[in-house]
Amino acid sequence: DITFHTSEGRFNYRVCAIFLHQNKVLASDRVALGETAQDALQRELQEELGISARIQRPLWLNQAFFTEDVDGEFTHELCLYFLMDAAGTGLLERGESFTRYEGQRRHEFIWLPLEELQDKYFYP
Repeated sequence: DITFHTSEGRFNYRVCAIFLHQNKVLASDRVALGETAQDALQRELQEELGISARIQRPLWLNQAFFTEDVDGEFTHELCLYFLMDAAGTGLLERGESFTRYEGQRRHEFIWLPLEELQDKYFYP
């Protein structure tokens, strides 16, 4: 994420890759300063999932204002969402859930049924 703090709160800029398969969703996010949204998606997918994937199309831009649960800081966030193509990535063969490591960081992935998203505490 590109994040900076001001006296009024925090600003955060993110990108999010959305994979859809059989009414389930898998998501990944983050972007670095000076990096295009598309390059950030490809870098993060390689780092976190070990894959390259084709961007099908932009889905939407979301602007959010919220107070962070953890630290209580007011946040203004912009997030660009892209629909991704899972074909040829091997993601579907990894099963309903899987774990990947990026150095010391552990990433848990699960294919969440779309109808369950409203009941989950789900970060994009």
